[in-house]
Amino acid sequence: LRCREQPIFSTRAHVFQIDPATKRNWIPASKHALTVSYFYDATRNVYRIISVGGTKAIINSTITPNMTFTKTSQKFGQWADSRANTVYGLGFASEQHLSQFAEKFQEVKEAARLAREKSQDKTELTNPALSLTSHQVLPSPIISSNGPGEDKLFRSQSADVEITTEKERLKKMLSEGSVSEVQWEAEFFSLQDNNSKLVAALHEANANVDQWKKQLAAYQEETETLRQRVAELESQAAPDSAPENGKEDLSQTLEELELLIKTKDEEIQMLKSQKCSRWEAEGEREETLQKLQELETRNAELERRLHLAEQTLAESLAEREKMQSEVIKVAEIMDVKIFELSELRQGLAKLVES
Repeated sequence: LRCREQPIFSTRAHVFQIDPATKRNWIPASKHALTVSYFYDATRNVYRIISVGGTKAIINSTITPNMTFTKTSQKFGQWADSRANTVYGLGFASEQHLSQFAEKFQEVKEAARLAREKSQDKTELTNPALSLTSHQVLPSPIISSNGPGEDKLFRSQSADVEITTEKERLKKMLSEGSVSEVQWEAEFFSLQDNNSKLVAALHEANANVDQWKKQLAAYQEETETLRQRVAELESQAAPDSAPENGKEDLSQTLEELELLIKTKDEEIQMLKSQKCSRWEAEGEREETLQKLQELETRNAELERRLHLAEQTLAESLAEREKMQSEVIKVAEIMDVKIFELSELRQGLAKLVES
């Protein structure tokens, strides 16, 4: 581009050109959307549409008053350039971008028309060959045609016929290209929608994977906590052998106490039986009574010890049952967590395989 040209409007679009061989199919000019700009050359009073891909000019189209920009769908438009002998197509991201480009095309087209009329008026005023009176007749039917900023040209009616034929050819090419363009455009935007859906599904799957990873880490942490709790309970339950031994000792003690009580009862009965025969002996009586009192006191003490031993045994059995119940409960919770963890791992495996 030369420095005298200034951009007046720019947008982004996918650029296409009509297939010169078939005149029916669109050929993409680039893999990605390009910047398409309107440029104005103040020196030559010329408007152009320019798009550059890398170091190559993809579009270099001078706007003339006889050009027409046609909207073929909500996001696609096209125009024919007879000088470049091609038809350009633009695919926009939205209907709004297409409308803005079409409105600017109409404005530039009107500005080009005014520039041509102004150039024609200026040329007629400064060219003596055209300063004829109404009574003078030109020797042949010459029609003037001026391009914006170009030298004045003259053409005969045969040239008009050629231009008309060229216009008809371009119209036919444009109509033929529109049929396949609509099909291609529908496929293009369908692929865009599918790509957007796939990207959204990928983002959602990644978010689900992150969430499942966090949940898996939480389950693993909770499982480790439960394992530590079970280990603690098992370590606490390890001294169960001591209560078993204590139980045996208590049982043996109880048997000895019962045997001793039985022996003392027999002695009491014996003393009671001897009490009658020895009633006369006051000393023996007092000694027997004292011994009987001592035996009764000892018997009461033995009964108290027996009661305490039974109470201790009952408490030991209750504590053991409580500990076993807690261990069973924790084991059940751990089984549920392990089952949930297994299902989560299977879900992650299926997700990774898909």
